Amino acid sequence: MLAATPSTIERAAETGRRGCGGDRTLVIDASAESVVFAELDGLSAAGHRFHAISEERGEVDYGDAGVRVIVDPIDGSLNAKRGIPHHALSIAVADGDTMADVAFAFVYDFGPGEEWRATRGEGAWCNGVPLDREASERRGRDGRLEVLGIESADPRWVAESIEGLVGTAYRLRALGTIASSLCQVAAARFDAMLTLRNGRGVDSAAGQLIVREGGGYVSFPGFADPLGAPLDTTPSAPVIAARSLDTLRELERVPT
Repeated sequence: MLAATPSTIERAAETGRRGCGGDRTLVIDASAESVVFAELDGLSAAGHRFHAISEERGEVDYGDAGVRVIVDPIDGSLNAKRGIPHHALSIAVADGDTMADVAFAFVYDFGPGEEWRATRGEGAWCNGVPLDREASERRGRDGRLEVLGIESADPRWVAESIEGLVGTAYRLRALGTIASSLCQVAAARFDAMLTLRNGRGVDSAAGQLIVREGGGYVSFPGFADPLGAPLDTTPSAPVIAARSLDTLRELERVPT
């Protein structure tokens, strides 16, 4: 689908409506979602039962609310529209309605062509190679993190959080996709990442399991359970991920 619409002019076309996540729906968003749902329709026809939750269509019942399939057809739609490499398909499967209940995760980043996956209790992989659960963060001589990923990188929100970011990180990186940024933490390419505003469950459902199965830590501030954020399309909490628990706690104190 992406290969059939390679230019920014083609990819910038809008459907004229907003998805359940609140953003304006691009034609490529709707087309990518149709590709995913064609596969889900096939699984349903084969006798599988589940309940799908997607950024554009919202909830679609396939017969079993106890098995949830959380879909973000293109996380990083603006990147995809402009031809910026990082944009990803994100799919998670859960046996409950919070982040803690995600049992399987799949993220495919179309820019570098990387396939990330994780299974609860079994580990995480990138292109079939197991992630190193013991990989640690790196800090500069002054004690700050070498590389910190940020998302929701509106300059106004960066300005509001800048004092906390200056005291925490030596360098910032903003990929423009929460799913891909989480995967960078899972592989210890980023020492940590955080969003500067509340995110939707569909954006982080898969990536957060990949981080945790890759040996990292994740929290969604504002919930009694750090993994208590819902698996839905409503912005409910920032997401913070780190290679160490101490760094996670440090980032939880950055104003967002």
